[in-house]
Amino acid sequence: MAQASPFPILIAPEQLSALQGAEPVVIIDTRDADTYAAGHIEGAVNLREIFTYLATSTPEGLQALKDSFAEQLGAAGLSGIETAVFYEDAMNSGYGQSCRGYYLLTWLGYPKVRVLNGGFSAWKSAGFPVSTVVPVPAPKAFPTDLTMSDVMVTLDDVKAVLGTDTVLMDVRDVDEWIGDSSSPYGKDFAPRKGRLPGAKWLEWYRFMKPSPQGPVFKSPDEVRAECATAGILPDDSVFLYCFKGARASNTFLALKQAGFKDVRMYFGSWNEWSRDPSLPIETGLPTAQRLSA
Repeated sequence: MAQASPFPILIAPEQLSALQGAEPVVIIDTRDADTYAAGHIEGAVNLREIFTYLATSTPEGLQALKDSFAEQLGAAGLSGIETAVFYEDAMNSGYGQSCRGYYLLTWLGYPKVRVLNGGFSAWKSAGFPVSTVVPVPAPKAFPTDLTMSDVMVTLDDVKAVLGTDTVLMDVRDVDEWIGDSSSPYGKDFAPRKGRLPGAKWLEWYRFMKPSPQGPVFKSPDEVRAECATAGILPDDSVFLYCFKGARASNTFLALKQAGFKDVRMYFGSWNEWSRDPSLPIETGLPTAQRLSA
């Protein structure tokens, strides 16, 4: 069972600045290369594939995912000693990309992972310095003896819980939920539109709120209240999904911080499920659901 985090994952700009002087830290910028080049947190390493990597949940697909990020994160300077801190531009515009880094390292069993709450916009708003110097990190050997977490579920795992008490939580945008679009990449990027049968919907934006530094995560009480509106409670077993595991990573972090006891993610998400025409989906408005294979 995936337990709640033992310490707060979210870190404010002031806390990150202090952390940099207190212990080894590797800061990872998940934005695109051009945006990174225009200005970033000093010393931050650009790793866009945290956001862009598309995975399948087959044994081969998950092994490739593990191998790819063990190599890339080691090259960024992570050996198990350093604290990894991920950030994106702003929490409401990066589709959960920094949280995807947190999720992947949680899955891999990495012991020290944080996310900059409010992202780069909060860092700038707080008056901290911005750099255009591209660092050259000292490559490290990413640890291979970590105990992997059970926060990942596969396509077969999802099939096995259809029609059970396990909550399938869809956090995609409304046009995807109602079947008007197949993905954020375009209406017809994936071959089918719709949702997992029996899924409950809470758009990922709902776990954030405005602040003077830009959007930040809601408090644990606010997160639990949002989930209650969809009948999702902290004692439920929750399988999250979106299109490729980014927005669901945002929600994964929110639910973990709010004390949900068993929250996992179908990382292959709609990108994988929709490509197998034998798998059932629901289409149309939720008030007029049609089940199709």
